[in-house]
Amino acid sequence: MKEFTLKQQGKIKRLTNETFKFDERVGEGWFSAVYFLKTKKIVEEHLSENIVTMQFFQKKNDAVLCGTDEAIALLHTFADHPEDLEIHSLQDGDKVSPYESVLTVTGPYQNFGYLEGIIDGILSRRTSVATNVYKVVKAAKSNGSDKPVIFMGDRDDHYTQQAGDGYAAYIGGSTAQATHAMNEWWGKQGMGTMPHALIQMFKGDIVKTAYAYKETFPDDDLIALVDYNNDVITDSLRVAREFGNELQGVRIDTSKNMVDQYFFRNPQIMGSFDPRGVNPELVFALRDALDQEGYHHVKIMASGGFNEEKIQRFESMGVPVDMYGVGNNLLKINIGFTGDNVKLNNEDEAKEGRRFNYNPRLEKVDYPVNQD
Repeated sequence: MKEFTLKQQGKIKRLTNETFKFDERVGEGWFSAVYFLKTKKIVEEHLSENIVTMQFFQKKNDAVLCGTDEAIALLHTFADHPEDLEIHSLQDGDKVSPYESVLTVTGPYQNFGYLEGIIDGILSRRTSVATNVYKVVKAAKSNGSDKPVIFMGDRDDHYTQQAGDGYAAYIGGSTAQATHAMNEWWGKQGMGTMPHALIQMFKGDIVKTAYAYKETFPDDDLIALVDYNNDVITDSLRVAREFGNELQGVRIDTSKNMVDQYFFRNPQIMGSFDPRGVNPELVFALRDALDQEGYHHVKIMASGGFNEEKIQRFESMGVPVDMYGVGNNLLKINIGFTGDNVKLNNEDEAKEGRRFNYNPRLEKVDYPVNQD
């Protein structure tokens, strides 16, 4: 199986300073831990000639690195005399190992040291999201298929983080994002069809909703959300019979606390599985119902509570899902980065248990960032 990361799409062009919208208060130390600010002042007054090397690493296996361009842009924007810093970095999309150095910065501590915690936070969040998405995408392809994963994290994310998290999801392999902001850094637009709110205003009539959608957005693929009435097979067939080949797909988003009406109509199949939410038996039944009436072309999108484990289970069972929508499970921050000073005036000097980890994969980053 070909594992996806952005590295496999071809040469990466690093994001530039112009990509990011930094808060100007970063340069005032507003977002830095106070002990870093105090250290900066002490060093300025007592040790201003010292040159340090700071390296950044994480401790998880199979992490997909993200946030390096953002961290470098931060340094180039807010460090004093950034042109004098020596920066080496891996690239967004690289797979990294535990304790592997992903970024090193060499220069006078007082010029950049107070940015350490912010860089840790950037790398931790972006790499966590990219790695989460990568694992979900890998699970969706575990059955030998090429099923897209849609990043639907808008309602679980703070709006100020959407651009960076959307980019991290893209680095991890997500093919589309829910909002325009999530696509801002990589030049696409958001993707979406209809929410439950639209169906509600048509009093639960999925056919009327679909007609209004098609009339308003005639160039869009018509994908109907079919769980509003908790009867996905009935509503899927209703809209399929009405639109035929114009219907490209249906999306199931049944709440994990709900049991679809299909199971109450067929109580004889109950008892051997959990019938709540979007479950394999419901998707199999939906696929069979569509195929029996000749709607083989209608794809099934499943969303609601999906994570790596649930997708792996669906794929191992051969559940006929054509694409997955995943939200809050992709936003969990489970990879932390650490920045350590490991060299002082080009000699090894670090706290006990830490040392300079030479990494031949690191690439020198020039100032200004090459924008060609």
